[in-house]
Amino acid sequence: MAIRVDKWLWAARFFRTRSAAQQAVEGGKVKLGGERIKPAKEVRIGDELAIQIGAYAWTVRVAQLSDKRGSATVARTLYAEDEASRVQREEQLALRKFAADPAQERHGRPTKRERRQLERWRDE
Repeated sequence: MAIRVDKWLWAARFFRTRSAAQQAVEGGKVKLGGERIKPAKEVRIGDELAIQIGAYAWTVRVAQLSDKRGSATVARTLYAEDEASRVQREEQLALRKFAADPAQERHGRPTKRERRQLERWRDE
């Protein structure tokens, strides 16, 4: 038995919508065995997927197939994450907590004062 990769990613709760899963697959953010795939590619139990979402990367093995989106506890049973992948992701999370990005606080356009400071900084 096999199921479309975009449906499986949606059911496993890696993406909020199926169209977001399709766009990620088309954009090369999901790889099957190190190769780029199309959203209609069928995955089977035992296949290994590399999934990149933002700054985070998962390496998972398909444990079960489902085309229905269930609860988060059910979704976790659909895959088995590689131990190295889990450790790396947790390290990234810890680094992001301690090293805050100053640009995260910034929303919208710069104020007049900030714009003048930027212009002075660029001129130097």
